[in-house]
Amino acid sequence: MAIFLGIDGGGTKTSCVIGDEKSELGSGTAGASNVLRVGEAEARTSLLNAIQEACSAAKIDPGQITRCCVGVAGAARPEVASIVRKILAKIISGDVGIVGDMVIALHAAFGQGYGVVVIAGTGSIAYGRDARGQTARAGGWGFAVSDEGSGHWIGRAALMAALRAEDESVGSGALLLRAVMKAWNVETRDALVMKANTSPAAHFAALFPAVLIAADSGDELAGGILRRGGEELAALAKIVVGRLFSGAGEVPVAMSGGVFRNSALVREAFCDELQQACPQVAIDGKIAEPVRGALDLARSGIKQQIPHS
Repeated sequence: MAIFLGIDGGGTKTSCVIGDEKSELGSGTAGASNVLRVGEAEARTSLLNAIQEACSAAKIDPGQITRCCVGVAGAARPEVASIVRKILAKIISGDVGIVGDMVIALHAAFGQGYGVVVIAGTGSIAYGRDARGQTARAGGWGFAVSDEGSGHWIGRAALMAALRAEDESVGSGALLLRAVMKAWNVETRDALVMKANTSPAAHFAALFPAVLIAADSGDELAGGILRRGGEELAALAKIVVGRLFSGAGEVPVAMSGGVFRNSALVREAFCDELQQACPQVAIDGKIAEPVRGALDLARSGIKQQIPHS
């Protein structure tokens, strides 16, 4: 019996699903495995732990895996693909295909069909394919210069807004400031600022749940940031729709990632903004699960599919 493994290697979480030709047999999760964000050592630990958990659940030895498809950010870079391949070679003897994280998300949403998927997790990107197989992307250039509407972007925007409100002594940022301080486990504003400015690639995405809590408590500042995040994600989708589907009929659009899954405000702002800008879009309300796209690609035997901009 052929055994297949799909992996979604994210900036916060790694997800694995093992299956045969028709069924899912087991799954596993672990920490971040985005090599560009967390480095090789942490990526190795997360990938191996997630695979072992999935194999244990499926009662499968990793050596039995026939083919694996891994979706990771930065897969177009040979050095990233080489690191991931080297890590997996220590545990998997079968074929390993490494693709961009947007490839598995697009496949999860549309299979071999056409459409646009917008991913908002730790990072963000919009990626699409038209009926001729042409692809286009927008965003996804990394947390320092892009990733609009992502968990990282929302966390950083929340901290900036709370500190600005504090500077202005208007009091509107007090609840949000307390929430982000609790999330980062600091007790003073000075400690918060030091962590934000001295921690290597300070993990602003970890502040996203705090922004959700503040927004759910009625904090207008937090709610406004989430709505702005949705609008930023809609702007990315609009670019891809314009590049691939100008003059076309209905355009399917899907959402993927933890930001969309966990924030109704982001989803609502995204849908409202995109439908106003592009009336031809048909947005699927379900959140696409990239790891299942990876499993399906592993089954189909697609070993390498690096997207171009």
